Amino acid sequence: MPNRFPILDFSFIFIAQYLFMSDLIQQKAASWLSAPYDEATQEEVQQLIRSHTDELTDAFYRDLEFGTGGLRGIMGAGTNRINIYTIGMATQGLSNYLNRCYPGQNIRVAIAHDSRNNSRLFAENVADVFASNGLDVFLFEDLRPTPELSFAIRHLKCQAGVVVTASHNPKEYNGYKVYWNDGGQLVAPHDKNVITEVQAISGYDAVKRNNAANRIHPIGNDLDQAYLEKVNQLLLSPEAVASDGDLKIVYTNLHGTGGTLIPKALKKAGFRSVYTVEEQDGADGNFPTVESPNPEEPAALDLALKKAKRIGADMVMGTDPDTDRIGIAVRNGSDRLVLLNGNQTASLLVRYILQRHTEKGTMPDRPFLGKTIVTTELINKIAEHFEVPVHTTLTGFKYIAELIREKETEGNFVVGGEESYGYLIGDFVRDKDAVSSAVMIAEMAVWLKSRQMSVYEFLIDTWRKFGFYQERLLSITKKGRSGLEAIASMMRSMRENPPKTLAGIRISEVADYQSGIISPGQKTTGLPVSNVLQFFLEDGSKVTARPSGTEPKIKFYISIKGPLTEEDTIEKAIAAMQMKMDALLKDLLPEQN
Repeated sequence: MPNRFPILDFSFIFIAQYLFMSDLIQQKAASWLSAPYDEATQEEVQQLIRSHTDELTDAFYRDLEFGTGGLRGIMGAGTNRINIYTIGMATQGLSNYLNRCYPGQNIRVAIAHDSRNNSRLFAENVADVFASNGLDVFLFEDLRPTPELSFAIRHLKCQAGVVVTASHNPKEYNGYKVYWNDGGQLVAPHDKNVITEVQAISGYDAVKRNNAANRIHPIGNDLDQAYLEKVNQLLLSPEAVASDGDLKIVYTNLHGTGGTLIPKALKKAGFRSVYTVEEQDGADGNFPTVESPNPEEPAALDLALKKAKRIGADMVMGTDPDTDRIGIAVRNGSDRLVLLNGNQTASLLVRYILQRHTEKGTMPDRPFLGKTIVTTELINKIAEHFEVPVHTTLTGFKYIAELIREKETEGNFVVGGEESYGYLIGDFVRDKDAVSSAVMIAEMAVWLKSRQMSVYEFLIDTWRKFGFYQERLLSITKKGRSGLEAIASMMRSMRENPPKTLAGIRISEVADYQSGIISPGQKTTGLPVSNVLQFFLEDGSKVTARPSGTEPKIKFYISIKGPLTEEDTIEKAIAAMQMKMDALLKDLLPEQN
């Protein structure tokens, strides 16, 4: 007999599933109401249970996923939260893997942390678990930039490292990034193998904790000096700095780790007029003066820009809490401070470094560059002019680090970058490095000044010589469990029903990095599997859709190339490109307009 009430049956199924999930969440939460969980954690869970809110569901509906880079999430009690218990289990799994990879060896690990709330507590807990598993631990005595952790792994000949940070995320977040013996973040096969080991940890009872303090060694000023010496060796125009080191720079660390090294690095390089933003100098995990401690967000640099205007500074620099990203502002043709985006800064660094090496005859043998699939194609055009190959990787600096490791026996990495304000010069660090980038950006500005050219004029000259490219990033945040499902639905819809045109321009190819296929033609992407879609338009424009691996966001990267004649004003040309990007986004995401 046919079902006369299909909607009613579906409702019963939905209710049953909801009640089953709710019961599981209650059971998981109840298991946190006794040892080994401390009293403060138990009380927090009791409050969640009593509240009967979505927060309880979000805290316990799943185990916080240990991804290919580690952990990142909201701090608090629960299996889906960052706390000493989830971090402890992750560290136990990593310890098991290291002991399996290096049986009978003296295993060494380095640990750093940023300025976020609980970062020191988490770092000390990580150190204790490693030491309790028989590993020798090198723990920075205080907060330090992430790139220095990468350097420390190589300098101290460690097998692995961990930095406790959530990078540029909001204040309620923290995280745990894992590095391998080359100083780069985990990549295949170690990433999946570590995930397997972490998933095998049945509970916090499996975590070894015996306070083996004799295995924990502090890292202090000596390593700072070794790192700063390496940064100083990157200089390409020391004579320009020596003759005009009074370039007026306003720098802000946005309450993060950058204040420990960037002012020292700039001073060591010869810059004498570096001013900081007093309201933001202190390390503070609440980030009280900014809505978001992310230099990609224009508002994050408001205080620095105000001070720069007040004192007549030439340039503004700002770094995120763990100092791997840097944003800058320079003076334009109207003597007004304007922010540059990550693609623009990366392109200028690439041109400056390749041009100076060429002029000085210091280009390394068999040089190569690295960039990601969402980074501007302008870098390729610049590198082509200097006859230096560019290798393109998936999004994420760990892939550029992997590229360096794979090719270091056959060539020399010179510079690389990604659109999200991360750059790397040289290879003594294997992650994006805002410390060395700050020094190189300042040196570039002084060198240009010696040639009667500003950084902004250098950008315009680069567009005219190598191609006028404009890019935009749109991030859509979808929080919680429902948000993750909405993002998955958006990607599924674009895969199953890709657009045929955008802004009236035909889409010539679609690259699906999850299947590894470029259609039509069924070509392969040649890159690892990743949940990314790219739409290539007939006019050379490119649109990329990519869910974030570290935040509840889906990101859309728009990259277009247009004409820029000698008669065009920059303002008019940029306005035309912005209108085109608006039209592309309106067609791709009509519900967002």
